[in-house]
Amino acid sequence: MVIQEVLVVSRTRALVREPGKLFPKCISSHPMRQTIDVKKARAQHRAYCDMLSELGLEVIHLPRDDRFADSCFAEDTAVIVGQKALICRLAKTSRQGEEEAIEAMLQQYLSTSRVIAPGTVEGGDVIHHQKTLICGITQRTNRSGAQQMEKYLEVPVETIENSQIIHLKSHVTYLSRNTFVATKSMAQHPVLKGFKALIVPDEERYAANTLTIGDTVLIPKGYPQTKSLIDKAGFTVVTLDMSEFAKCEGALTCLSLLF
Repeated sequence: MVIQEVLVVSRTRALVREPGKLFPKCISSHPMRQTIDVKKARAQHRAYCDMLSELGLEVIHLPRDDRFADSCFAEDTAVIVGQKALICRLAKTSRQGEEEAIEAMLQQYLSTSRVIAPGTVEGGDVIHHQKTLICGITQRTNRSGAQQMEKYLEVPVETIENSQIIHLKSHVTYLSRNTFVATKSMAQHPVLKGFKALIVPDEERYAANTLTIGDTVLIPKGYPQTKSLIDKAGFTVVTLDMSEFAKCEGALTCLSLLF
């Protein structure tokens, strides 16, 4: 297997898609799901896209897809390394089909291949880190999918298995400079041994999902202890209101596919 020399590279594009009319029917057990405000979610999405653009990314807007409640969560539909994009097979039947428009767009830039059954992979389970991918084996991604990903993308894949969680990135994300943000339980996993872990307080678990662009770290608004942790580690921190996406168990990384 040919290993990519450098996996974490400067990403210049972000593929996004605003919430559709079915967004309030998203897959979620959040107690406030019934209060989702689509208009507010779209305003938050615009602010998110504006920030990505301000940070130097070319933001590519896919047309809204009103057929799928979770279609704004573009990250889950593909995993990209170098000039290759693996089109994911989403675990939930209600989401299968979201990847079609994503694949058509990515084919303008990259070579693509698809995960096949019984494999499932969702981008929310995949962390890009230096020369490896760290993949959650969770409710949404299985070992067959992880093995297909490793073979097609030609990079080593380390795994963190936890069948109790939906996506790995809800519990740990990579900043840069050998530093992770993680929940207390995830920070102790052997795969993360040797790295610096910024451990978010239990009451701020949602803020473990961060998005780093260059030296700027985006975190959700309303998590002051996590903001202070990342500030003190030497990063520039920007907060964004993610209230409506939190109700759909979505977060910052979920809303864009970077490449």
